[in-house]
Amino acid sequence: MAIPITVLDCDLLLYGRGHRTLDRFKLDDVTDEHLMSMYGFPRQFIYYLVELLGTSLSRPTQRSRAISPETQILAALGFYTSGSFQTRLGDAIGISQASMSRCVANVTEALVERASQFIRFPADEASTQALKDEFYGLAGMPGVIGVVDCLHVAIKAPNAEDLSYVNRKGLHSLNCLMVCDIRGALMTVETNWPGSLRDSAVLQQSALSRHLEAGLHKGSWLLGDSSFFLRTWLMTPLHIPETPAEYRYNMAHSATHSVIEKTFRTLCSRFRCLDGSKGALQYSPEKSSHIILACCVLHNISLEHGMDIWSSPMTGPVDQPPEEEFEHMESLDLEADRIRQELMLAHFS
Repeated sequence: MAIPITVLDCDLLLYGRGHRTLDRFKLDDVTDEHLMSMYGFPRQFIYYLVELLGTSLSRPTQRSRAISPETQILAALGFYTSGSFQTRLGDAIGISQASMSRCVANVTEALVERASQFIRFPADEASTQALKDEFYGLAGMPGVIGVVDCLHVAIKAPNAEDLSYVNRKGLHSLNCLMVCDIRGALMTVETNWPGSLRDSAVLQQSALSRHLEAGLHKGSWLLGDSSFFLRTWLMTPLHIPETPAEYRYNMAHSATHSVIEKTFRTLCSRFRCLDGSKGALQYSPEKSSHIILACCVLHNISLEHGMDIWSSPMTGPVDQPPEEEFEHMESLDLEADRIRQELMLAHFS
């Protein structure tokens, strides 16, 4: 005798027959205000993401009811901007929290695959000169092609024995190296470094350092704070300025470097999964690193689409481990010290 088999619809069990099913949710069913409040981005931006990521998100699946690309994108945006898998987010698009998690993973990987398309350092002389001109116009600091700093993002402890991710505040984190331009667009992002590494060690071991040490941007430099070592391609502030020229240099340096501090605050305010307000990222270091990178890609895409990143409401300063200062070590690079002295003499005397 044949035994009948019943196929259970998990979303039907969770929500009942009156709940909107996956294939019935459409962006056109909701208002612009709803999209902004729930997912943090306007309708046309979401349509662009569907076009950009649709192929990757429509890969063959064993499921009879594959989740549409637009639903996957809304689920991921909801997580990135809220920092949690709230039931109301899944309810709004008709999927369970387990499906939400799969959507976040799919969209994250699709964005990471396209990171080099949207996060890139200037490759030609004209673009490099444009960066210098823009930064010079801000505070009179010449030769600057970007500002660099590190951002700690809290993650869950990988395991009890692994202390490499414990930062100086005793929390587990990833220490993310970033460089931005004057608009806040990210030109370099490295999100894989463990939180125990100091900013200077992260930079020293980074792909960015190897790129600049190769001398591809001679006569140009980044600006970094006193947690970094002075280099021929990295200008840092003076620890104790004494002359009027040194004071003016430090003031211009601070005004210019503040761009990346503002960028960090904006990034963490828009993508609340990064700011720790809803707790640490509950993923492995590798997956957490990819989520951070995905948010950085979205940050740059929003800039390319004319969204004003400074207009989004910002919280207070991102809570970061205290910085170390290495001014006493800078004299080890005599060539870098000479360049900084000549810079102050030529432009700040």
